[in-house]
Amino acid sequence: MIEVPQLKFYNTLTRKKEIFQPMDPRNVRLYVCGPTVYDFAHIGNARPVIVFDILYRLLSKIYGKDHVTYVRNITDVDDKINARALRDFPQLPLNDAIGKVTEKTTRQYNKDVKALGCLEPNFEPKATEHIDGMITMIETLIKKGNAYTAQGEVLFDVSSMPGYGQLSNRKLEDQQAGVRVAISSHKKNPGDFVLWKLSSEDEPGWPSPWGIGRPGWHIECSVMSKHHLGQVFDIHGGGLDLIFPHHENEIAQSRCAHGQEKMANVWMHNGFLQLEGKKMSKSDGNFITINELLETDKFGGRKWPGEVLKLAMLMTHYREPVDFSVSRLEEALVTLESWLGEDALRGKPEAGEVPESIIASLSDDLNFNKCKTVIAEMVKWRKSPDNNNSRKTANDLAAVLVWLGLAGDENFADVGQQSQAQRDVLRAKEAGLDLREIETQISARLEHIGIHDWAAADAIRQTLLDINVQLKDSKDAKTGERITTWELKR
Repeated sequence: MIEVPQLKFYNTLTRKKEIFQPMDPRNVRLYVCGPTVYDFAHIGNARPVIVFDILYRLLSKIYGKDHVTYVRNITDVDDKINARALRDFPQLPLNDAIGKVTEKTTRQYNKDVKALGCLEPNFEPKATEHIDGMITMIETLIKKGNAYTAQGEVLFDVSSMPGYGQLSNRKLEDQQAGVRVAISSHKKNPGDFVLWKLSSEDEPGWPSPWGIGRPGWHIECSVMSKHHLGQVFDIHGGGLDLIFPHHENEIAQSRCAHGQEKMANVWMHNGFLQLEGKKMSKSDGNFITINELLETDKFGGRKWPGEVLKLAMLMTHYREPVDFSVSRLEEALVTLESWLGEDALRGKPEAGEVPESIIASLSDDLNFNKCKTVIAEMVKWRKSPDNNNSRKTANDLAAVLVWLGLAGDENFADVGQQSQAQRDVLRAKEAGLDLREIETQISARLEHIGIHDWAAADAIRQTLLDINVQLKDSKDAKTGERITTWELKR
């Protein structure tokens, strides 16, 4: 543990910033809602992972890594998963098809968030591993009068929970049924939500006192968090969109089942994300996955390093809405390049220390802008001729970037290499060149090469060269496919 100013976090439950005091400093407990693994995670899914990665790092720095327990679940039972399994693997038995979808998607999710410079949680429980616990909690809720059976379903009675709606600040009479739950005549109240529902032959199911069925959405997190963290724990996190109905219903289930006044002491929520100023929508084509940003040139005509994606997210306070755009990524890349500096002054992370000023800035409700200001001062001091110990400053700065997951020993040089391409993009924009047209011409040239029309391909190369755009051809080491990149003539 280290001595730092008091931690302060905004608590959604009380709607104010509060001093954080863990229930047990030797076991600080954090739960964050993870993905529903039916498809590759989109860039909006990345924001809570990044935000709560910083929180996990901060708590570990203050209380010690061995004294923080971080749980982020995997939802691997859901109607969307069922639909994807039937679509992608119609020839397989349903359970096998579901397994293929969830295993593949979970593996990709973990690969993508690791590339974003995020640490693994201590536990990553899957909903299907806790079905017995869900059945036990539902039985308890029925015995206590908080749940009832109707038409093959077990439903939670929201009117049985005093104070229901406190997290979302909604009155009971104004509540509507949650996402994934239709309003039905068999409900006592419109806001009553499903704890258990019967499964048909083409749906996954588990034996229960109420028949072969599957759990509702909300009961999963109540059971998994209790299993790993106890009936009451320190911090529960997730996206703003989960406040209602998901987190509200988690609180109701958990409090009623355990007879506690709280489920978690602090509730933290990150703000929404827009893509280029618009809400993400697959139907409108305004949608991109983490993997596409990391592995393809579908956004801004280039691949983006994971550290840059992470910094682009952090540049807006976690509770504020963020507009994710190419220009934002370009800004993050240039900023990261300036932080890393020249080869001679990049420092050695293992020889540096994270200054208390960095810890103090993040201790104020994860205020990364304060942290960014401290880093900028370190960069300035590193370059100052009055600094007689620039090497220590460089080492400390390197330690900060590694600790934040914004750089690593293996990718200090990589980010620097990416920066040259970034400078070319900025120079091209300043020169008034149409970047989309450049990419269109490159694609057309590759098509000509594919049909051995060398004259047309050479003509395009020359046309681009006339505006100082020089092409470079190479081959993918694995596939042998031709790859063409561009740079501005020096």
